[in-house]
Amino acid sequence: MAEFMDESQFSLMSLEEELTCSICLSTFDSPVTIPCGHNFCQDCLLASWKDTYSCPQCRTHFATRPELKKNTVLSTVVETFRVRSNKNEVSLSGEVEVKAKKEEAILCDACMEAKASKTCLTCMASYCDEHLRPHLDNPIFRVHQLGEPIGDLMERICSDHHKLMEFYCTDHGRLICSLCFQVHKGCTFISPEEQRNAKESDLRSKLGLLDGKITKNKTVIFQMKDMQNSLKDSGTNRKKALVVEYQHIRDILAREERDALNVVDREVESGQTKLKILMKKFTDNIDSMSKVKENIHSMLGQSQSTAFLKTSLDLPQVVTFEPYTPRINLDSKKVMATLTFATFLKEYLTELCKPPIETRLPIKTGDRAESVSPSLGIYQESELKWPLGYPTLPSPHSPGQASQPKAAASAAKKKKKEEKDKKPKKPPQPTEGIMGNMNLGRSMENLLEFCEPKPGTVDITSAEKRSELLKYASVLTLDPKTAHKRISLSDGFTKASVSDEHVNYPECPDRFAVCSQVLASKGFSRGRHYWEVRLSSNNFIGIGLAYGSIDRKGPTSRLGRNNQSWCVEWFNVKLSAWYNSSETVLLNSSPKRVGVLLDCEDGTATFYNVADRAYPFHSFVFPFAEAVYPAFWIFSSGSSISLCKLQA
Repeated sequence: MAEFMDESQFSLMSLEEELTCSICLSTFDSPVTIPCGHNFCQDCLLASWKDTYSCPQCRTHFATRPELKKNTVLSTVVETFRVRSNKNEVSLSGEVEVKAKKEEAILCDACMEAKASKTCLTCMASYCDEHLRPHLDNPIFRVHQLGEPIGDLMERICSDHHKLMEFYCTDHGRLICSLCFQVHKGCTFISPEEQRNAKESDLRSKLGLLDGKITKNKTVIFQMKDMQNSLKDSGTNRKKALVVEYQHIRDILAREERDALNVVDREVESGQTKLKILMKKFTDNIDSMSKVKENIHSMLGQSQSTAFLKTSLDLPQVVTFEPYTPRINLDSKKVMATLTFATFLKEYLTELCKPPIETRLPIKTGDRAESVSPSLGIYQESELKWPLGYPTLPSPHSPGQASQPKAAASAAKKKKKEEKDKKPKKPPQPTEGIMGNMNLGRSMENLLEFCEPKPGTVDITSAEKRSELLKYASVLTLDPKTAHKRISLSDGFTKASVSDEHVNYPECPDRFAVCSQVLASKGFSRGRHYWEVRLSSNNFIGIGLAYGSIDRKGPTSRLGRNNQSWCVEWFNVKLSAWYNSSETVLLNSSPKRVGVLLDCEDGTATFYNVADRAYPFHSFVFPFAEAVYPAFWIFSSGSSISLCKLQA
């Protein structure tokens, strides 16, 4: 029978593994089968399906939610298994209880069948009522000490003296007999019952402590579950807020896109309107001249000389007007400004999103920080200060220089005017900002007025022979360690082009990280040096000089936006000279090749429009604090500069 029970129990255990859901690890409850052949509890499977539908066991993916049908055969087997398991558990628990009761009952040591009623501490044995009678009737046993039945009688016998251990030594923590007193002289003794009561009291206090800790842990778990739900709700709310914010950004960009497209449409419409007006004017001119032409033919057809001589004919005034095809295109300032702004915004957002997300947030401070959109010439103030190393738009001020109050600016202007009136004989100082924001709609005459020589520049009018400049020709190459990742170098490091794709340059502290710039590999601190640069276009390109210590990663690393670099820059249809964030607007001759003559002894750098001769169009005057390097800024995608090979 026992063997049958063991085999049945083993088969049940094997069957239990097959009837267990792999999700909840319990026996199946309303089992269902999916197309891949695996079975799961219906509730467990539905809980695991949220956004996608796949098998939790074999990971088979289903395009649509499979139709679930109850596995009736498996349900019957599970029910049978549960009934049989319950019966086995009941029978096994009954056997355990009977065995425990037998073990708890103290039997008579004489007959080993009846329940003992007393234990004789003298005989060291337990007796039932029948075998206890001699101890009650015979006077010989009256001196024997009787007590309640003791189950662990043999365990209470002293192993050294074979006597009952009736005392408990608190100093050594053990039971002892009366003969052990000789060894335990000076110790404290109590009865085993007193020790048991003290130990039970201690265990009950520990039990109370454990109950309190368990209750507190359950409370904390309940609170953490509430916190989980709170975090989930908070995450949902934060995601909704982010969706709203990014939707606002998308709306702003969409509105900007519409406005930019409308600018192009208006320019197209304006150009077409101008062409229609001119076409109508030329058509009217044709009609007027055609009528005169008919009159001439009519006069020539007269046969009478007297009448012919009396007639007169005057040509219309439109004959003196020379027809021309107007140059109307979409390269207006508004269209180019919108295109520039879109390109600049893309670059700025790209740099803005490069740092880790935790460092992108601006830090609010009491100081006012400035942001700038140089493509539109607009500077704005805000209450945000960006963290150190965070990409920002170039500031119109020198590094470390804050916006000055109006009174200080007025005093500085007055002082500058007084210095100009004194006309000092010492060499002029580095170029300072004079122009400010110019009205781009000024006429060419007004523009020429503003291009008069300023302090720090040299008035240049005469052309020079290129052969004279070639005496100081220098061979230059571009330094790949300084090139921004948008700039690609080719032709033996003599050509630099820019694109939206980043070049996989290694990390280097000398590399420009914010502005798409590159330096030459050679710097100059003495002598005269001349080089020429070929431009692919006259838009969004800068040619200049920079100290080797120029900032490579900060917002003021742009050429001419600090006191460590000088450059001439083509921005849209405007040519400007920049130094220390000060701009001087120049007459744009749109050169294809630009020459640069650096005279370290005189402290000048002159820029030439190179054609049949070299026509100087600007010059910087500055003291040399250290070696200067040829420097280049290229922004518009597809543009490039090339260092020309010169022969003296």
